[in-house]
Amino acid sequence: KYTVDCSKPAGDSIFDTAAFEKFIHDRIKVDGRTNNLGNVISIARNGATLTITTAQGTIAKRYVKYLTKKYLKKTIVSEWLRVVAVSKTGYELRYRLNNIADDDEEDEE
Repeated sequence: KYTVDCSKPAGDSIFDTAAFEKFIHDRIKVDGRTNNLGNVISIARNGATLTITTAQGTIAKRYVKYLTKKYLKKTIVSEWLRVVAVSKTGYELRYRLNNIADDDEEDEE
């Protein structure tokens, strides 16, 4: 069971959790094929948190991070967001700190 917490960017309306859920559902591969989830993998969205429940050893946590980063690149928000591991089975989307520092420098000039 893996979780991706999108509450911070979803709260600021720059991240669409429903579209992210659809992307994960369409792109996740089981036995080398997409659209082959069956009873092995289930994807559920609870507010701004996406939960992916799998059978033991079906997919790796790293694969969930890979798909999340791929979605961020696709929606062009990867410049502002990053994927951070918060537990052994969970990730969280956080804002990049370098963009905040760049904005402060531009305001001072």
